[in-house]
Amino acid sequence: MQYLKRHYWLYIFLIPGFSYLLLFKYVPMAGIVIAFKDLSLTKGILNSDWVGWYHFETLLTSSNFYRVLRNSLLLSFYQIVWGFPAPILLALMLNEVRHLAFKRVTQTIIYFPHFISWVVMAGIVMSFLSPSTGIVNYVLHTLGFDSVAFLLKPEYFRSIIVSSEVWKEVGWGTIIYFAAISGIDPTLYESATIDGANRFQKMWHITLPGIAATIVILLLLKLGNILDNGFEQIYLLYNPMTYATGDVFETYTFRIGLQQGRISYGTAVGLFKAVVGFALIMSANSLARKISKKSIW
Repeated sequence: MQYLKRHYWLYIFLIPGFSYLLLFKYVPMAGIVIAFKDLSLTKGILNSDWVGWYHFETLLTSSNFYRVLRNSLLLSFYQIVWGFPAPILLALMLNEVRHLAFKRVTQTIIYFPHFISWVVMAGIVMSFLSPSTGIVNYVLHTLGFDSVAFLLKPEYFRSIIVSSEVWKEVGWGTIIYFAAISGIDPTLYESATIDGANRFQKMWHITLPGIAATIVILLLLKLGNILDNGFEQIYLLYNPMTYATGDVFETYTFRIGLQQGRISYGTAVGLFKAVVGFALIMSANSLARKISKKSIW
């Protein structure tokens, strides 16, 4: 209690954050009951008929379920394989740059795409990949190849999503790793220099172990959101021609729940995603604690 009285301002600063979590994360959880009802807008949530596990059974037996699940898992897998290491490697490389002006200008340039909305970014991607005026097809045509309608080809869709995601967020992702690197004791590098270690050896034996805890935590959070692929990006870039490889839970829920008015079914899909994500992050956290002794809690 004495600590609370002495540092009461710290707890006051927590109020906005806790208020946000309460209002936008916990209060809406009361709507989970919709997944177990046949929601009628005229009757309301409380007076709608109970249907139990009907919507979940419909989801698991739907021909679209396994397609959507496969697409979501594959997209997340590719984003982890290509997108997760990218900011780590970029942060390590920029950390070795000794020209401060070049380093700062480079950081500013790579941060900038993060602040561009996906609406604008999707327009840029479409312009680049346009079969008639896009720079990519212009290069292909110059090299003697035929133009390709990339955004209409299911086999290219996942590569477009992953590469555009990396392009947009790789710079922003380096901020956390720069912060972790700045917390490493400089005397470790000085001792390594005295022992004759080169830059690569310092990076491998000092920098990487120093940010290992940060890497593990961010990877666990990424695994916990493995079924979250980003609605805006995919919705703006996909079309019926690419449903086979681009339709994920977010876009499927939007079409089924809102466009077709099956709100209860859409809620069931969202609840299924949340339960799977919770189970994954708990499992990954337990595994990380056993293997590397590093975890979120």
